[in-house]
Amino acid sequence: MKFINRQFELDFLSRKWQEDKAQMIIIYGKRRVGKTELSVHFIKNIPHIYFLCERIAPHKQLEKFTKAVSEYFKDPFLPQEGFKDWETAFRYIAGKNSRMAVVIDEFPYLVESDRGIASTFQKAWDLYLKTSKVYLVLLGSSISMMEETALFYKAPLYGRRTGQLLVKPFKFMDIKEMFPSKNFDEILATYSVVGGIPLYLEKFYKKNYIEGIKDDILRKGEPLYEEVEFLLREELKEPRNYFVILEAISLGKHKISEIINETGFDKGTVSRYLSILDNLQITKKEIPVTEKIPEKSRKGIYIIDDNFFNFWFRIVFRNRSLLEENKVSDVVKITENIMPELLADNYEKISKDIFQKYVFEKKMDLRFELYGRWWDKNGEIDLVALNRERNAILFGEVKWSNKPVGIDIYRKLKDKAKSVVWGKDNRRQYFCLFSKSGFTSEMLKLAKKENVYLFHKDLYL
Repeated sequence: MKFINRQFELDFLSRKWQEDKAQMIIIYGKRRVGKTELSVHFIKNIPHIYFLCERIAPHKQLEKFTKAVSEYFKDPFLPQEGFKDWETAFRYIAGKNSRMAVVIDEFPYLVESDRGIASTFQKAWDLYLKTSKVYLVLLGSSISMMEETALFYKAPLYGRRTGQLLVKPFKFMDIKEMFPSKNFDEILATYSVVGGIPLYLEKFYKKNYIEGIKDDILRKGEPLYEEVEFLLREELKEPRNYFVILEAISLGKHKISEIINETGFDKGTVSRYLSILDNLQITKKEIPVTEKIPEKSRKGIYIIDDNFFNFWFRIVFRNRSLLEENKVSDVVKITENIMPELLADNYEKISKDIFQKYVFEKKMDLRFELYGRWWDKNGEIDLVALNRERNAILFGEVKWSNKPVGIDIYRKLKDKAKSVVWGKDNRRQYFCLFSKSGFTSEMLKLAKKENVYLFHKDLYL
């Protein structure tokens, strides 16, 4: 699968390179998101040293780095045992006065082997690198460790970085570009299973989603079969407890009180674990979008925001006994039964992107600053968007069913909108409907009369 859809990141890195001065760029993001591919793609046509850290002793890391530096500068006189420390290594590189990129991948592994390494890098930057032509790039999959060493206020490298990139999974619209020969339903199904992680998407490139699930996720021995367990063990000290919480959410326990009752953990423990899972971009706390002070809202619910984690817990984890007996066909049937629900959930999730793309392409003055869901004890609305400056609000209903959406759905949405307390009395209201199966002729006529935005899958009507 070709390298695509990272134009913003590449433009940012290129702009920094063109400044022709010392740079310290931090690139971070969850595992498998494509940080290495991005950096390798960027440096392929510029002078560079690429160094991948490993979980080995600190002196072994330096030996390997010495070899890389020696090969780059064609210097056979570098000491065979390696640089005595990283400060010496960077002094050597800076002294060459050469415009070059030095990419250190999986920087957290280096930190694990030497807790003082960030301070060493700080000193090397202050003494040698900041006045050089070196373009230093530090990559890391451990978001928390990258924040602790480089991004937070008290981090050793805070104030030294000249740029940072949080590489995120691809959005649904990006994935459409990756699979130009596949239809909307197939792409949505793939997205619902593996989300926007490039490594996972690549496995589905030449398969339909059921084949991909059967071949690459449900079979023992395949990497994705145990991928979630590996990622949790890699990132967390007590993975078993996080498993319990994620399983509870996958079972439909979304309120913190429900998670407490399901897991048996106290509130403090659950809150702490959820905070870490949120930081890892695995879970997400959702608040009704109209809440004035979201951090103090008591209406928050927790969802598994990572599509692959959500699928894995609902299908693989829950049917492990069948899969361990190689009864893959039985689990495929279970998967096919649950897919309509996953498709509906994810169609709702991408409705914001569909609407925003339409507004952008049509160059419409219809921008909203906040998008989300709304609910109270009496009902919920799939999509609500706000623009405080214009006192404008958008209401949307999303239907993934085999029945065309009719006037009744629209009228129910208008009734629910009356319950949403937001804005001044003269607020501007907009309505949009999203449908898998199109709209009735009556709804099409009414939409033209009342300026309702209609989307059949991702196409505006």
